[in-house]
Amino acid sequence: MVTIYDIAEKAGVSAMTVSRVINNTGRISEATRKRVRKVMEELHYIPNSMARSLVLQKTKILSLLITDITNPFYTTIARGAEDAAKRSGYRLLFGNSDEDYVKERDYVDMILSTRVDGVLFAPTGDQSLEQLQQLQKHNIPFVVLDREVPGIEADVVLGDSKEGARKLVEHLIGLGHRRIALINGSQDVSTARLRYLGYREAHTLSGMAMDDTLVAHFSYRDFHDESALDALLGQESPPTAIFAANNMLAVGVIQALRKRSLQVPRDISVVCFDDFVHAEAINPFLTVAAQPAYQFGALGMQLLIERIEGEAAREQRKLILPCELLIRASTRAV
Repeated sequence: MVTIYDIAEKAGVSAMTVSRVINNTGRISEATRKRVRKVMEELHYIPNSMARSLVLQKTKILSLLITDITNPFYTTIARGAEDAAKRSGYRLLFGNSDEDYVKERDYVDMILSTRVDGVLFAPTGDQSLEQLQQLQKHNIPFVVLDREVPGIEADVVLGDSKEGARKLVEHLIGLGHRRIALINGSQDVSTARLRYLGYREAHTLSGMAMDDTLVAHFSYRDFHDESALDALLGQESPPTAIFAANNMLAVGVIQALRKRSLQVPRDISVVCFDDFVHAEAINPFLTVAAQPAYQFGALGMQLLIERIEGEAAREQRKLILPCELLIRASTRAV
């Protein structure tokens, strides 16, 4: 195995000079730097990343912790984060909490023992406060993605959940729907609270009374209780449209409707938050409030690296990315 002493001997410099070239520290002439790097290439030398991290107090490793790797929204976030990290010379470790607080806590324990330089963190919900406080306690920089956590002041990248929800419901109201059900996420998740507010605001602005019996709450990860759908459809005045608060819930709702021989949009209209990577695979095409998922990851990573490298302002930054209403074939006028 080639060592820095082998390089130093062949380049005619000290081992300390080689170390400074590898770690990009100290004052070294450009000619010496080029000579050392040329010898490193000739000898196929690969620096020991652990040793470098001890010298620089940095590992150049970041962590991305998301809530559901099966959700196209988060896989696209991961792509944006990875691309941005790579452009800045960082490597990325992925973690997936499955919307599970206990699993999220285990990942944070691993992050603390891995000596990562920073974390891009999509929380499971309000109870993620404890995990984020652990990162703060150990002085690990982090940026929060997609969901805010009360009690945490940090750089954050969010979508405009309230506005997107309002636009979706207003679209349905414009088609004549007056009984619109909301299949929402858990109320201990900030995006679910905001999407409920947007749903309510659309009713208020249109002068429509809101019926809370048309609102049901689930985990964002799946639509697991079809009895709630039966309760909605079994009402004296059943809904003519359903707003699913994310794409995974929408898929579950459509599957459950088809099992009951109800077709979308012939029998009931469906809209949802977040688009699909391959929308053409879904029949019918869903009308959605699409969020710029790739930008979530890329911008979040940019904020994190700026924070790590001391290029960020002292005050925390909050980016709210707009949603785009994409009207497709899953809705019709009544």
